[in-house]
Amino acid sequence: MAFPPATALPPVAPQRPHAVTAPFGATREDPYYWLRDDARQDPEVIGYLQAENAYADAVLAPLAPLQEALYAEFTGRIQQDDASVPFREHGWWYYSRFEAGKDYPIHARRADGAGVDATSILAANAAGDFRGEQVLLDVNALAAGHAYYSIGSYEVSPDGRLLAWTEDTNGRRQYVIRLRDLESGQVLPDVISGVAPELVWAADSRTLVYVENDPETLLSKRVKAHRLGDTPATDALLYEEADDSYYLGIARSRDERYLLVHASSTVSDEVRYAPLQAPHALRVLCPRERGLEYDADHLGGRWVIRTNADGATNFKLVTATDEATTRAHWQPLAAHSEEVFIDDFALFTDFIAIAERAQAQQRLRILHADGRSTLIAVDEPAYAIELAINSEPDTPWLRYTYTSLTTPATVYETNVHTGERRLLKRQPVPGYDPAQYVTERLWATARDGSRIPVSVVYRKDFCKDGRGALLQYGYGSYGLSIDPTFSPTVISLLDRGMAYAIAHIRGGQELGRRWYEDGKLLNKRNTFTDFIDVTDFLVQQGYAAPDRVAAYGGSAGGLLMGAIANMAPEKYRVILSQVPFVDVVTTMLDPSIPLTTNEYDEWGNPEQPEYYRYMLSYSPYDNLRAQAYPAMFVGTGLWDSQVQYWEPAKYVARLRTLDTSGRPLVFRTNMDAGHGGKSGRFRRYRELAEMYAFLLAQLGVDDGARA
Repeated sequence: MAFPPATALPPVAPQRPHAVTAPFGATREDPYYWLRDDARQDPEVIGYLQAENAYADAVLAPLAPLQEALYAEFTGRIQQDDASVPFREHGWWYYSRFEAGKDYPIHARRADGAGVDATSILAANAAGDFRGEQVLLDVNALAAGHAYYSIGSYEVSPDGRLLAWTEDTNGRRQYVIRLRDLESGQVLPDVISGVAPELVWAADSRTLVYVENDPETLLSKRVKAHRLGDTPATDALLYEEADDSYYLGIARSRDERYLLVHASSTVSDEVRYAPLQAPHALRVLCPRERGLEYDADHLGGRWVIRTNADGATNFKLVTATDEATTRAHWQPLAAHSEEVFIDDFALFTDFIAIAERAQAQQRLRILHADGRSTLIAVDEPAYAIELAINSEPDTPWLRYTYTSLTTPATVYETNVHTGERRLLKRQPVPGYDPAQYVTERLWATARDGSRIPVSVVYRKDFCKDGRGALLQYGYGSYGLSIDPTFSPTVISLLDRGMAYAIAHIRGGQELGRRWYEDGKLLNKRNTFTDFIDVTDFLVQQGYAAPDRVAAYGGSAGGLLMGAIANMAPEKYRVILSQVPFVDVVTTMLDPSIPLTTNEYDEWGNPEQPEYYRYMLSYSPYDNLRAQAYPAMFVGTGLWDSQVQYWEPAKYVARLRTLDTSGRPLVFRTNMDAGHGGKSGRFRRYRELAEMYAFLLAQLGVDDGARA
């Protein structure tokens, strides 16, 4: 089957009978199932995707000047020769920096010494003085010749002489390990493929621990140890996970004494540990139990464990000794609270920093050795505050990041004993004046009476007169909280008179664990109705005209977009949906697809009739019907390993036969990218400029930005 080149008419995908049957006998017809090609090589499938791209080119061609203007604005707000705040580890200061005009970072380090600290290195980098710098990875050079390139992580050996890193060259998040001798600069012949991004060096600086992925499901399955110079096929197996509902992750403990192996499912965890001098000797910290979640770290001769044990739905902190680590021996440290969710923690020699959530706001609490507790102060009504890289535990200084919808990313450090705070760096944003913008925290009422937090930003000259345009963003899955962080691209919308809002809907964890539980499994529809109810609230409050509301979401947020398009299409003028999870039932019936088995406790297992029927009631692909839909921009990546490209491809093909609105439906496939889109800091702005131009045109927003 051949598809024409660029044309004013959208391609029409043929329908072919295909039955999808659940184990208990329920059958659905999927006439676009043929668009699935696991190898990404079928000429007919590739031809269809290319035809959709050609159609997108034709539809979007008149918006080229606006796209260029947006791209220039986006990139104009980037300090192109910027650098990160250095952190000290084992006598070296580590940081990343960008050079003007280049897409990828340079990872480097400088030796510690008299007069060398984070501030002096930041000043030297800003002045272009790189004397004394040792380049670890010039990602620009590594990416040369690749349409896609991404570094998963990199680790320097304990003796400081060797570098190991993981790289992905197609966006499928299946990494390759490579190594370099830092003294000679020589790349070593050791190459290990099909791995997860995390790496841990053993204490001997000759043994590298990594996680091997299953070649079919891509799930992390085996923890292995590679001895430099050995053939990877002979690498020692340290642990193999038999349960496909678990992911594996590895790390080193805070005191660098232990290798930690974390097996994690949606509802339970199991941590194994072994001395870094003998990583083969793994022991279970606490055996897995369904419903028992925990993570652990080690410092000062004890384990500190964050857990939901014994009804601590919002989590608590407990301790354990090296001799007795199981649940029966845990001792209380930070109590559970119904109002405060414990999200994370960092161990220091004489205090613990605890990342929490209270009333939908992040906060940092310091738990002192004497039992006192203090909070880090903040200044705005809606913000994001998180622990930064704190590489050295024996210090009174805590580093953290702060940002808001109006405040660019900022790194502070505070002395937990004296309260002194130092500003280390604020993200430079050329041409941006935060005084011109306002951020608010609002509360919308859901149809069942629940109060939904909403973060909003707009220019000071914005009028809440019910005539403006609004972009509303949402996610609402996996307990992932969408915090109000600064975006240099959103400014282009605000400067054109729009408002921007984040709906902190159920399925996230902004209001604690219950907020998550109320938006998953058989409560999933709350996620969608919350988003719609926030839209109604914002329109009622004058933030937008009823016919000038846009919605945006990606991945599981793309599921949200598909659901609201079916449930309330009249409330949205345009929908932006990136890598959307829209074919819920078919995907969750197929355990060969990455992520499926691990996520039964998130969405439900459709092999069970109750979950099958419920998932079928909201699955966007299955609920498309003849009605007027909003204008849509749907994007995907051919090599996406998380939401396979064929989900949005099938969705768009079916939607084209049912939409009665006459509004444009654009489907863009990145043929060399995965779940995160194209690599490089500038290429993604090209994609976003295209999507935002479509958005602005559909909302009837002026092309020109205000000064």
